[in-house]
Amino acid sequence: MRPDYLTDESLQFFIKSAFAEDIGPGDYSSMAAIPEGKKGQAKLLIKGEGILAGIEMAELIFKAFDPNLKVELLKKDGDPVKFGDIGLIVSGSSASILSAERLVLNCMQRMSGIATITHRLTQKIIHTKARLMDTRKTTPNFRLMEKWAVHIGGGINHRFALYDMVMLKDNHVDFAGGIRAAIERTTDFLKKNNLALKIEIETRNLAEVQEVIEVGGVDFVMLDNMDYVTMRKAVEMIGGRFGTEASGGITEETLLEVAQCGVDFISMGALTHSVKSMDISLKAF
Repeated sequence: MRPDYLTDESLQFFIKSAFAEDIGPGDYSSMAAIPEGKKGQAKLLIKGEGILAGIEMAELIFKAFDPNLKVELLKKDGDPVKFGDIGLIVSGSSASILSAERLVLNCMQRMSGIATITHRLTQKIIHTKARLMDTRKTTPNFRLMEKWAVHIGGGINHRFALYDMVMLKDNHVDFAGGIRAAIERTTDFLKKNNLALKIEIETRNLAEVQEVIEVGGVDFVMLDNMDYVTMRKAVEMIGGRFGTEASGGITEETLLEVAQCGVDFISMGALTHSVKSMDISLKAF
């Protein structure tokens, strides 16, 4: 099931923009070299190991470029794959296949890399209450695909953008004049503008956690860059009043220890900003 942000409109807008960037006035290589009316077929060849992501998007891309292309999906998003697997077979106009090839591969290679690491890390903490989340640290104009890949890999999407949740980070708190001022101004703003948005606030130490507890009015508390002892104490102090999110400098090596502190969520920007793409190619046959 697609996340809510994956509307038909958003997907088609992305595809249209990506083709405008990549093809512009025309794919002159294919137009020049391929005989008009030439038909062919190609297979999507997996040359790595992990979790496949973006194959549903690949079909949308091929069909958006040329509705007459036939796409046979041999794998589905979320499937584990290994070297030598074939993800799909596309057949039809040879020129159309070549024109859409790079966008398909760019999406699938990066999405599969993200889904793979998300799945691996999620499995490390599957026995704890903590759930792994992404962040807004995404590639400009590619967030749709990157967050979709996290979802496919078994992670949770945090807010999609600045408009669907309030996140009061340290700079918001400092510019607002403190935690109380930031929360009270935010709740007043949401009420005046009839906005039903969740509120999360970042805390940097136990004193700030205590102040949030006293003020209230939020849904989640972020525990930012806290050591394990401090984080456990913060979770104990909050006592389930608010959801808790651990964030800041968390790595694959420290992930389990953070999860064992009792937090509800762990956010990792590395899911989307430090990923090795899966090796995937499209080969004519």
